[in-house]
Amino acid sequence: MTLQIYNTLTGKKEEFVPLEPGRIRMYVCGITAYDLCHIGHARSGIVFDVIYRFLLSLGYQVTYVRNFTDIDDKIIRRAAEEGTDYRTIANRYIRTFYEDMDGLGLLRPSTEPLATEHIPEMIEIVRKLVEKGAAYKAGTDVYFRVDRFSGYGKLSGRDTEDMMAGARVEIDENKINPLDFVLWKGSKPGEPAWESPWGPGRPGWHIECSAMATRYLGLTVDLHGGGKDLVFPHHENEIAQSETAFEAPFVRYWVHNGFVNVNNEKMSKSLGNFFTIRDVLRYVHPESLRLFVLSKHYRSPVDFSDEALREAERGIDRLYGAIEFVQQKAAKSEDAEYSGEVVRMLDPELYEKAESLPALFAGAMSNDFNTAQAIGYIFVLQRNLQRFLDKFGNRNLKGPAAQLARKAADSLLKQCNTLGLLMLEPGIFLDQQRRLKLKTTGVSEKELNELIALRHKARQEKNFTEADRIRLELEAKHVHLEDFSGGTKWRVSF
Repeated sequence: MTLQIYNTLTGKKEEFVPLEPGRIRMYVCGITAYDLCHIGHARSGIVFDVIYRFLLSLGYQVTYVRNFTDIDDKIIRRAAEEGTDYRTIANRYIRTFYEDMDGLGLLRPSTEPLATEHIPEMIEIVRKLVEKGAAYKAGTDVYFRVDRFSGYGKLSGRDTEDMMAGARVEIDENKINPLDFVLWKGSKPGEPAWESPWGPGRPGWHIECSAMATRYLGLTVDLHGGGKDLVFPHHENEIAQSETAFEAPFVRYWVHNGFVNVNNEKMSKSLGNFFTIRDVLRYVHPESLRLFVLSKHYRSPVDFSDEALREAERGIDRLYGAIEFVQQKAAKSEDAEYSGEVVRMLDPELYEKAESLPALFAGAMSNDFNTAQAIGYIFVLQRNLQRFLDKFGNRNLKGPAAQLARKAADSLLKQCNTLGLLMLEPGIFLDQQRRLKLKTTGVSEKELNELIALRHKARQEKNFTEADRIRLELEAKHVHLEDFSGGTKWRVSF
């Protein structure tokens, strides 16, 4: 089975063949550290985390580099607004980035370089470009000459006239061509600056990634990723400056994830539909958000809505619920192992689904990381397992029945773990999940416990009218009570 990847550069799926057998050089554009991360960052982070996990699961040695832009106009502007320095702003938002991404369960990359730690490499690339006549000084800045790179536009598929009409380009009367982009910015009074052959200044945004990618991965990168919004101009400019400077192909496979919309509208602060990751994780479990993101193909747009999140919550609950039941009711005993044929005969369909899931999952993921299809296969097995478990009610499973249940649960766990799902003990997850759901009802846990106590008292006093009133009041807020011999449990369902 070969890995096929949709390459933005060619506009088609291609067999993935790394430059060096068994090793992959992977670069993903990181954040500009000036504000909290939003759900668009969550999608990109999760997508490339799963790509990283899957490549590792195939046995590749992956060097994964994700950078931080820690000097930029936005960072300088935020520092001026707060009366502090750029390092304070960048360090703050790098810290919050880690809090958010660790909360989402992302694996840390191999290397996470800071732009400001690689100024000499950037200056060296600019120097090469100036010497080649592909860059020029204009005032205090240095610009790349787009007309000196014949392949400009090959990633975005636009010609220069289209780009001139549609691109947001910096207006500077010193530019030879309006599409020329800045490599080195001369510093203004009070701004951070580094010495260079062209005077004190700082790097342009695009040159950062070329410098850090080549520093850690060599002149040619196997896989370069980022959001679709980076195709032009950022990645287009990376190609132009890198291939002109080093006269070697910069990236073999370009991978871009699609946008996040909110209730079918583009996310925007001005529209009031802008959500930070920490906003969402106050009410939504990270694995629910991860399942929501992965339920769509990474190149497709995804619509962020309450109903979509609720559906993801229901899905992850079903997966954890099945695993919990198997762990509790089909625990491995000292019984002898039964032959595959004996186990299969109990439920041939379940056995076949459990047996075939690894290959189906690998096939979907090898088809341009099709997580949506892979998750579809996972839920087919989950439904078959749940159907099998339902036959036993609340009874323990023994012998071949327990063995079959464990086989199916183990298959689910392994594939889900590759997606960063089912990473917790079921009891821990389900408890976290119900408490998060409770927050969305407007009922605090303290208030809920007080109402349960009042209802218990009313039942003891045979005041069933009051007990029913409390139960119905909670049900109206999606909080459902379940009485059993040891007391009352609660759950939230929408």
